[in-house]
Amino acid sequence: MAPNPDNDGLVRLNKYLAQAGVGSRREADDLITTGVVTVNGKVVTELGAKVKPEDIVHFGGQKLSIEQKRYVLLNKPKDTITTTDDPQERHTVMSLIAKACHERLYPVGRLDRNTTGVLLLTNDGDLAKKLTHPSHGAEKLYHATLDRSITVEELHRLAEGVNLEDGPARADEVSFVGATKREVGMKIHMGRNRIVRRMFEALGTEVVKLDRVMFAGLTKKELPRGHWRHLSEKEVTWLKQMRDAPKDTNNERGGRRTRLSQGSE
Repeated sequence: MAPNPDNDGLVRLNKYLAQAGVGSRREADDLITTGVVTVNGKVVTELGAKVKPEDIVHFGGQKLSIEQKRYVLLNKPKDTITTTDDPQERHTVMSLIAKACHERLYPVGRLDRNTTGVLLLTNDGDLAKKLTHPSHGAEKLYHATLDRSITVEELHRLAEGVNLEDGPARADEVSFVGATKREVGMKIHMGRNRIVRRMFEALGTEVVKLDRVMFAGLTKKELPRGHWRHLSEKEVTWLKQMRDAPKDTNNERGGRRTRLSQGSE
């Protein structure tokens, strides 16, 4: 499966290397300049060089082939690290999807060790970059259980915005869910570190349980905790179409927000 060619029918060499699993495009550029990449038997060191889909590319003497794109959805359990490799040898999400495919996958974004729920893993670097880029703002829906009940006024503060050490943050939509005011549903597109937990901490409350029930339109419906599944062709097409859609700027400019309905999980 060849990478998508540019309009002239050629593919940038760094993109070809990245899609062959050698590394990121930036890492591929470094490899190209060191002279360890050949195209049809000739060393290529020129940045911006392009290749035809039928060209034979070697890296370090090994012929490269393009990986098939894989998309795996995991319902992440607690006590699991969202990383591809953990020096402390803790339980990682990679061990849960080890039998999903032969290709090496990478998490799209990150969930804290004790945060559960929807996590997408893929080897489609372009899609992962778009879904995690701030200008895209993929929507995420969380169900938070708190250490105390909060008031309607505090709920409104989350919608209007709270100040964090790395700047203001606010929910796109927020409401009480479940039977008590200790359970809150929050939809947010920001992807900053521990942002949901920190927003509640700004109210003087702690999150005792956090579950992501939706990411970029993908849900954990009929997917038990700790289990995974491949995305359908329809879901992949949906992600690829929506990744380039312009983000709604109302939330950036203080526009109107609607409330989540009861039972949003």
